[in-house]
Formats: sequence, structure tokens, C-alpha cells
Amino acid sequence: MALDAHLVELSERHRALDRKIEEELARPQADTLKIAEWKRLKLRLKDEIERLKHEQSH
Repeated sequence: MALDAHLVELSERHRALDRKIEEELARPQADTLKIAEWKRLKLRLKDEIERLKHEQSH
């Protein structure tokens, strides 16, 4: 069950980053460096989620 909770937490963080990116992109002077950093973090979270799901299924 701890793994499921961790997956939920990672998914929530992933969605939160998605919202932050969208909010920043909506600004007239969007900070492209901040957006790029958030996108990299979002990708790392996605990779971790997929890795954990794969481990859970085996």
C-alpha cells in the first residue's frame, strides 16, 4: 500500500507542475528558464511513476 500512496503523491506533484507551467505560460513575460526547469522535473516524475508502475506489475 505504501507504493500506491507514493504513486499518488508523485502523480499529484506531476499535475501541480503542469498547472504551474500553464499559469506561467499565460503570463505576458513568461520565465522560460523556470518553465524549462519545471518541464525537466515533470519528466523525471513521469519516468519515476512509470518505473514504479512497472515494478509493481512484476
